[in-house]
Amino acid sequence: MAHDVRIVTEAELRRVIGLDRGLVDVIEKAFAALAGEGVVMPPILSMALEEANGEVDVKTAYLPGFDGFAIKVSPGFFDNPKLGLASLNGLMILFSARTGLVEALFLDNGYLTDIRTAAAGAVAARHLAPKEVETAAVLGTGVQARLQMQAAHLERPFGRVLVWGRDADKAGACASDLQEALGVEAEVVGDPAEAVARSQLVVTTTPAREPLVTAEMLHPGLHVTAMGSDQAGKNEVAAEALVAADLYVADRVAQCETAGELASARAKGLMTGLLPELGEVVTGAAAGRTSGDQVTICDLTGTGAQDTAIASHVSALLQGGATGTVIRA
Repeated sequence: MAHDVRIVTEAELRRVIGLDRGLVDVIEKAFAALAGEGVVMPPILSMALEEANGEVDVKTAYLPGFDGFAIKVSPGFFDNPKLGLASLNGLMILFSARTGLVEALFLDNGYLTDIRTAAAGAVAARHLAPKEVETAAVLGTGVQARLQMQAAHLERPFGRVLVWGRDADKAGACASDLQEALGVEAEVVGDPAEAVARSQLVVTTTPAREPLVTAEMLHPGLHVTAMGSDQAGKNEVAAEALVAADLYVADRVAQCETAGELASARAKGLMTGLLPELGEVVTGAAAGRTSGDQVTICDLTGTGAQDTAIASHVSALLQGGATGTVIRA
């Protein structure tokens, strides 16, 4: 029997949903669900296409209590800007969790992934960052550098942001954008060590394969969210820094030990015990930050739970409206 499928473009999605505290709440609920029973979240399907300087990730999750589940396909082809094309694109498909029928196709070109990823950084800041943050820093200069600082500012409204990047011009552009978007002082710094030393909250957003943050850089009252490592071989935070921190939290340990910062530690025989996940911190099953002088690190690899949560949220926002194109399938 034919049924309706709603197709929504990136431009239409941008008019419906943005990065705000409401979205942070939605993603926080996804992490809470991830800490409960009955979750089905298979390993990330990840494919590197070295000849094209590209990679493709496929993520999904079923969360009890959600009416649907999403399958997200996220290609990144990093030579595309030379062709006048965006590096990232992709789509999400929302299925009914009751019948398995396709309910919606979100042709978001990675937009929903971008904002749900930033919202996860805000959840980490909400539970792990010091209560007062005067200065935040971002390592990296791309889309996530901007969005992660905007998301962190929602939870910890800092007055100064420091930006480090390998390309000084891109770092300057990123700093200028953040100053205008957030109304804060923005400054480009010369190296990661300076950025970390002067900050209480640091977010790493790079594809680095050699650590940018070392154990020697850590100082009391620091929180680091590392979100750039999402494939095997990437590494932004030294294994010794994870050990030296007072608290390490993974978005999903099984993912972080293969694609996140935890992978390098496990390869060195470090961090071998049971480790808390962000969902457990959200629900109170594991402790988050318990004092202002703790050093905390959150390892974000991106979960299918976040994709299911944002796709379901968007679908609810669209109910009863005329946004998108409805076809009979």
